[in-house]
Amino acid sequence: MGEALAIAIPTGGLAVVAYLVVGLVIGVESMGVPLPGETTLIAAALLASQGDLRIEFVIGAAAAGAIVGDSIGYYIGRRAGRSLFDRLGRRFKHFSADRIARAEKYFHRYGVWTVFFGRFVALLRIFAGPMAGTLRMPYPKFLIANAAGGIAWSATIGIVAFHIGDNADKIFGQVSVWALVVIGVGAVAAYAYYKIRRRHRPAELSLEPESAEA
Repeated sequence: MGEALAIAIPTGGLAVVAYLVVGLVIGVESMGVPLPGETTLIAAALLASQGDLRIEFVIGAAAAGAIVGDSIGYYIGRRAGRSLFDRLGRRFKHFSADRIARAEKYFHRYGVWTVFFGRFVALLRIFAGPMAGTLRMPYPKFLIANAAGGIAWSATIGIVAFHIGDNADKIFGQVSVWALVVIGVGAVAAYAYYKIRRRHRPAELSLEPESAEA
């Protein structure tokens, strides 16, 4: 009965899409956009534990996304400077002044170790690239810490989720590649919707006084 209810998952082209989703979501998160990167990695590792994906490709996609995304975030932060966080703070609660101040303190105190261990901390995972660029950390040092942290994080989370896959599956239920794709697409769609709403809100507010006068 369980086999009959299980979702059949192609391991060909759709598996490639799954790896791309893992890399994309983690990469965009690493650039400074609050997306569920770690959740996506865990979901992919659970799929690998079911034999639907290959764990080495999952870890590779996650590490590549982390390294490339952080590097892009670094250059964005380097070009935009501190004003980047001021603008983000007005749009996302994740970038509140208090959190930015704490992240900056960690960078000043621990330097490249913040980049490495920050990969394992949700908020620092988002801040690391842009913050390192804003503070003008030398890119070679950043890249070494970024690559080491990205690989260590991807391997640790991926392997742990892979080995507890049977128990995790009892908790989370059947996971499919489609679910992984939905996580990625849903996260990007939610962010796009948020951006559109933010863009149109000033126009809506400007119309309210005219409506009241009418």
